[in-house]
Amino acid sequence: MPTDEGPGGAVTVHDATSLLREIREVGAAFESHLGEQLTVNPTDLEAMEHLIQDGPLTPTDLSRRLGVSTAATTTIIDRLTAVGHVERVPNPNDRRGILVVPAPASVERAMGAIMPMVMGIDRVLNDFSDEQKAIITDYLSRVVEVYRAQLPKASKS
Repeated sequence: MPTDEGPGGAVTVHDATSLLREIREVGAAFESHLGEQLTVNPTDLEAMEHLIQDGPLTPTDLSRRLGVSTAATTTIIDRLTAVGHVERVPNPNDRRGILVVPAPASVERAMGAIMPMVMGIDRVLNDFSDEQKAIITDYLSRVVEVYRAQLPKASKS
């Protein structure tokens, strides 16, 4: 359905655009559920996601990725350490520094919850031809570009 105004001035959009909104809502609900399973708040879960995806990070690197102060990052690390999700270890590249390392058991728990969803989504693509997959990938790449274009310059990495 083309974008225009519907009854009562409501904006109507393509069905795919509506589904993207629904995906965002379901994704947020999934993240909330995952946070509950891991007993962490959304900010702590985001920190864990960075550590699981990219491995050990310095507190300063984690602070930059989260967009919070180093003091706030210290509090996040303290909370994650208290529940056994991370540990502080000496940084081999900076004898005065530390690295925040995700606990293997926490990584396993998080991945155990995330991977069935990721693999299920990936299996959906098996129902499409290579040409259709290329179109889907192109569409989603363009959607990401639109999202990024709406962010302030500093956030567009």
